[in-house]
Amino acid sequence: MEQRRGVGVLAAVFVVWAVAAAVPSGPVGATTATWVLEENARPGTTAWKIPNDAPADIQGYADHVSAIRDMRVRLFVDTPAATFHVEAYRLGYYGGLGGRSIWVSREITGTRQPAPTVDEDTLMVEAAWSRSMTFRVRRSWVQGSYLLKLVASTGGQSYVPIVIRDDTSTAALLIQHQAFTWQAYNAWGGASLYHGATGFESRSRVVSFDRPYEGRGAAGMLKTLALIAMVERDGMDVTYWTDLDLHLRPQLLTQHRALVLLNHDEYWSTAMRRGVETARGAGVNLVNLGANAVYRHVRLEDSPLGRQRRVVAYKVVTEDPLYGVDNDEVTVNWRDLPLDEPESALLGAMYECYGVDHADMVIVDADAWAFAGSGVADGTHIPGAVDAEYDRVFPDEPTPANIQVLAHSPVACHEEPSMADMTYYTAESGAGVVDVGSIGWLWTLRCGKPVSGSWCSPASQAITRTILTQAAAGPLGEAHPAEPNAASFGYVLTDPTVP
Repeated sequence: MEQRRGVGVLAAVFVVWAVAAAVPSGPVGATTATWVLEENARPGTTAWKIPNDAPADIQGYADHVSAIRDMRVRLFVDTPAATFHVEAYRLGYYGGLGGRSIWVSREITGTRQPAPTVDEDTLMVEAAWSRSMTFRVRRSWVQGSYLLKLVASTGGQSYVPIVIRDDTSTAALLIQHQAFTWQAYNAWGGASLYHGATGFESRSRVVSFDRPYEGRGAAGMLKTLALIAMVERDGMDVTYWTDLDLHLRPQLLTQHRALVLLNHDEYWSTAMRRGVETARGAGVNLVNLGANAVYRHVRLEDSPLGRQRRVVAYKVVTEDPLYGVDNDEVTVNWRDLPLDEPESALLGAMYECYGVDHADMVIVDADAWAFAGSGVADGTHIPGAVDAEYDRVFPDEPTPANIQVLAHSPVACHEEPSMADMTYYTAESGAGVVDVGSIGWLWTLRCGKPVSGSWCSPASQAITRTILTQAAAGPLGEAHPAEPNAASFGYVLTDPTVP
């Protein structure tokens, strides 16, 4: 990751439910979705995994970031192999196996595709490849997070991630995959929004979805598997989409009770932010299970393959051709001029720094609703929960007047001491906004099958369950009005807001 620093009603009632032996018991209630439990009772498999020793001689991309049932999706694949086929897997719990086999294509003739093109002005990398195959999203493909595994006759394997969405869904929880951020960090073809061959100056100013993701191609989807498996094991009433869908159809937010951001939802367009602000005003909750969200402002452009498939992010104000022409769409950090809209006005806290290595998160308001049933007390440490990038309260920036600090954790970033904060506030509409404030939070949910890790925290799991089940029940502020306490931690708000 780039190293950088920013400026300065339903109580949690858990009952045991068993749909089938394949689905372990978990917390359910009014916001439980029977279809999620039934789906995860289906036979699972680990065949979605790519062996470490599999050749990397196949790569590809799709012409859709997300799709709905009956939609046709084109795949563009490059491989020296004589043939290849595609295996589709839906990610979930599935008895701890993490995925279910959905579909396998016929064998398709392999093709060597041309080298990517590089735009002279923006250094955008694009792969103008010929179509390898088209498939239709069957009606049996339920909404969810999918990996299309490309399997070459040589044994080579890679992924193409895609979200199958349901635009008619009224699920309580809407989980958002951050495809813009995946693409921003994607250096396939030699450049990302962060660097090119010679560093920052040779970076792309525009990145395109018309190219594969680097490496095995999963982008960031697999980093979220622990959370996906947890919510589906519990049968939470959930559906999925991407940030591109928020950009294109923000009005659908009000069909849900909470929008859930994952570990690193950094790149946001104007339509995305305005859509979430409008939804917050209508009582829709926002839960950020990461950090560094709503940090970069982007705009979108069409590509030869479809609508809004190019992400524009110049980052340097004077480089953007819209500077002085349409300053509202200049692609700088949201907090910087000419935008001057710090993300704290939406999130409560906001991003400070990258460079923390698994610091402890320290609970400071254990009586808060989010910690009910987790066993934590004031001063409890959650080891390793603050990792990579973190958020904190910026008292000199626009901040909700009733912000409540839930965790206040000492960190050192680039040898500078600071604090990372988990925060909560409520809006006049009753909507609640939770920001856990760390990219490392999802790592603490890796507590066994289908993914495990050394930073597993049962407390983090319990906290996450409570936050999501309460957010799914309705406007958080109606049941849990924020209890402002920023002054207790030395934060004197100079620009308090009332969202």
